[in-house]
Amino acid sequence: MTPSRIVLKFGGTSVSTIERWRTILNLIREREKQGFAPVIVCSAISGISNLLEALLPDAMHGRHGPALANLRDRHATLAREMDVPIDVIEADLSEVERIASGVALLGEFTPRLRARVMATGELMLTRLAAAWMAQQGVDVAWHDARDLLRSIAGPNENRHFLSANCTCEADPTLVTRLGTAAVLTQGFIARDPDGHTVLLGRGGSDTSAAYLSAVLQAVRLEIWTDVPGMFTADPRVVPHARLLRRLGYAEAQELAAMGAKVLHPRCIGPAAANGIPIWIRATPTPQLEGTELSDEIATSPGVKAVAARRGILLLSIETLGMWQEAGFLARIFVTMEKHGLSVDHIATGESNVTVSLDALANALDPRILDACVAELRAFADVKVIGPCAAVSLVGRQIRSVLHELGPALEAFAELPIHMVSQAANDLAITFVVDEAHADRLVLSLHQRLLDHANTPELGRAWHLDAPAASRWVVHREALLAMASAGTPVYVHDLEKVRRQAMRLRALPLERAFFAMKACPLPEVI
Repeated sequence: MTPSRIVLKFGGTSVSTIERWRTILNLIREREKQGFAPVIVCSAISGISNLLEALLPDAMHGRHGPALANLRDRHATLAREMDVPIDVIEADLSEVERIASGVALLGEFTPRLRARVMATGELMLTRLAAAWMAQQGVDVAWHDARDLLRSIAGPNENRHFLSANCTCEADPTLVTRLGTAAVLTQGFIARDPDGHTVLLGRGGSDTSAAYLSAVLQAVRLEIWTDVPGMFTADPRVVPHARLLRRLGYAEAQELAAMGAKVLHPRCIGPAAANGIPIWIRATPTPQLEGTELSDEIATSPGVKAVAARRGILLLSIETLGMWQEAGFLARIFVTMEKHGLSVDHIATGESNVTVSLDALANALDPRILDACVAELRAFADVKVIGPCAAVSLVGRQIRSVLHELGPALEAFAELPIHMVSQAANDLAITFVVDEAHADRLVLSLHQRLLDHANTPELGRAWHLDAPAASRWVVHREALLAMASAGTPVYVHDLEKVRRQAMRLRALPLERAFFAMKACPLPEVI
């Protein structure tokens, strides 16, 4: 009998060191002992996708040399740790160098070319990993994900090549072709009907894994990342955020769409449509309990999490001429469809329609946005508001607990709110505020609604299980680079300082003071 397929996806931080690959190897062996044929889907090394995304814009100005050197060095470091020759990715490195040189000469590039360059991050990582696994005596077949996933046509060039969708019907022929061996492949990439490389959007490795789960009719999809599941808030903002042990697909979809970065919002649909459970686990601590998503899970009503999504833009479209005018909303949405922009939230009044655009969903290009706004201004006044953040209360049957939210809404007393939206499926209430206020608001709402909640879905607080040294391990290369200029060097993490200040401001204190002598740096003050 052909063993059942199980798909395991590993993110950038989970594939960047030899220690993590030893964990992955153990998981492959463990799943095979359990009778499964694992499919391993990998992201690029942490930070490489950002580097590749900036490479071609830099090349237009002849500044691509340092990025190419960094690209080679990052992979050479992992190759040394694995004791694998760098030659296995030399062809990929050479292709990126040729493309960058061509862009430097021409002074332009297309979304199609950007997709081709960015795809090399996942390809290089998996080539190194395949060579290392062969040395370990593991029977793993390397496959190009572009031969496994086929995209469908997008509404414009940007969406087609940089944020593609794929077909996800069961493919028995592919199941047979892959045989019974473990499979190693890439996330984030696919091929369009014309044979060109396309990307599934930033964070698209989760989506790749979900598509493959559906195509192969896997019995389970496992997402392995640097945190052991979905939490009641972002642990970087709320260190005492609590693990969500189990969620239904709809709740998880809402939470992911509202800003929980553990899962890409698009990855849940293909799994849910095929009844494939999703497990979320932490690669650094594989023994920890995680989050399970399934339609068979019944959860209690109430607020389960507070999520924030940044990088939101609002379009406020106003005209007295919309009152009782048939088709006014249609004109707005036809215009936005023409420019390939999808709407997230919408609020309407007698003379105003306000919509939110999510940069993650839209792959926003300033030129596209400007063209859309210019066309809308032909029949209405349009104001662009941003950057904003959408702060959402997510759960089940939110309307049934509205009477309990009164004290929590005091958190909005001093903050300008640009939009309020309640999800039609009764899973969320969203407040769009200035981006700078998001962390403070999330912390305050969590303290009022979730710090002391007691339901079966809630597990331990994040800080009780967080790896003690993970912060400095993650930033090791950057810290060593700073220290190379000479020591002693004192390093301040301004993001953490900001979060700590937000936590302090959320406390019921009349005033708070800061001792300048403790740290008289202007940036910190």
